[in-house]
Amino acid sequence: MTSPTSEFLRVVTERGYLHQCTDLAGLDRRLNDGPATGYIGFDATARSLHVGSLMQIMLLRWWQKTGNKPIVLMGGGTTRIGDPTGRDEARKMLTDADIAANIAGIRTVFDRYLAFGDGPTDAAMVNNADWLDQINYIAFLRDYGRHFTINRMLTFDSVKLRLEREQAMTFLEFNYMILQAYDFAELWERRRCVLQMGGSDQWGNIVNGVELGRRVHQAELFGLTSPLLTTSSGAKMGKTANGAVWLNADMLSPWEFWQYWRNTDDADVGRFLRLYTELPLDEIARLEQLRDAEINEAKKILANAVTTLAHGAEAAAAAAETARQTFEQGTAAASLPTVDLPAAELAGGLPAFALLVRAGLVASNGEAKRLIKGGGARLNDEALTDETRAVTPADLRDGVVKLAAGKKRIVLVKPV
Repeated sequence: MTSPTSEFLRVVTERGYLHQCTDLAGLDRRLNDGPATGYIGFDATARSLHVGSLMQIMLLRWWQKTGNKPIVLMGGGTTRIGDPTGRDEARKMLTDADIAANIAGIRTVFDRYLAFGDGPTDAAMVNNADWLDQINYIAFLRDYGRHFTINRMLTFDSVKLRLEREQAMTFLEFNYMILQAYDFAELWERRRCVLQMGGSDQWGNIVNGVELGRRVHQAELFGLTSPLLTTSSGAKMGKTANGAVWLNADMLSPWEFWQYWRNTDDADVGRFLRLYTELPLDEIARLEQLRDAEINEAKKILANAVTTLAHGAEAAAAAAETARQTFEQGTAAASLPTVDLPAAELAGGLPAFALLVRAGLVASNGEAKRLIKGGGARLNDEALTDETRAVTPADLRDGVVKLAAGKKRIVLVKPV
């Protein structure tokens, strides 16, 4: 088709969100007819989502900003099964209490990106346990199971991958794609939801939902996916050597979140500005042309913009000021991540390599020793050269020890 004319599709095309659509021309026509309802599903496997989910969150934000109603579908029911997509083994089974706590934590993420309420374009959070818990198994199989063939289900990557690697796939997990399709049909019935969005790994599940809605309700439904994103170095978004980049401040501080974006590879700056901020495209085009030391200013703009959306302008400004003090003035800013250490351990003298491990800057003693030998560790802004050098109370500066691995990963160690 020619370039889309609806505002939402124009935005997602220009900014790089669009990977596949079941009927792009049809969806474009539907959106030009007036506001529509669309959703993305999130399973509640942790108390927070991480950066890997941020593109989907931004899709919902743009959906609302362009005059449509977003639904955040929480998988209170499907989380009990676990999405087999992209996994070699079954997920850990969570209790109902775990799932409820996780949903409460995740809700705080969406409160910062979407406007919730009862208006025609206000966001709504829905839990699929509301209908999945009520399913009569025999009636469900009769009314919905007959629309799915085992032959086709075996062709989906989520199933093929597990079978090819001879990894067990339970019948429970095998049902996941049927339940996700049923979610779409149910949201059409309950809320006249016409669009399901998700990552490209969800394409098969989304197509199932579109087809089920057509067969059961004669509904014209649409599916749209975004590309699965990796950094230019090939790393998966949302993961670092130190673990997941969580969106909730109680699981990852705004400072560490800001630093994640500040450390973006030069080649990723323009793409990330388009996907994860609302900066105008002409400004992004200017920023991504910067080179050498100037590109660092673009990275700061990226970090400030993303952190403002996730944690608020005040937290973003505080993180930027911490970075300025730490890296430009060489001082130990009070808002740096702080690790408590029993005072008795420091009193007896703790080898520098062991302190790096205790501070969470490296995963093992061996890694710490290699870091020190390579000149990558610093104590109170001075290079560490002796891996066994004892860190004692004499090294405290204003009650803390400033410890760094490389130029960007810094923590304060505080004896308690």
